[in-house]
Amino acid sequence: MRLNSRPVVIAATVVGILLIALAIYYWVEPAHSLPSWLPGHEAGSNHHHVKHGIASFLVGLALLVFAWFQTGPRRERPA
Repeated sequence: MRLNSRPVVIAATVVGILLIALAIYYWVEPAHSLPSWLPGHEAGSNHHHVKHGIASFLVGLALLVFAWFQTGPRRERPA
């Protein structure tokens, strides 16, 4: 199955990069510094959300791999 849609590839790439950036943000900033709309925000907490960062990184990486495979050459199936 091939989606072969340029907007899908562009969206997957952009969202993948954003999720990897979010992972870095989770690893660098403590929980009290996160915006309140992000999962893991805890007022007064100095805890870093390592698991949130790992999950965000892996999903972002998966989206980049998906976009990469979607841009490869198309192979014809034998009849």
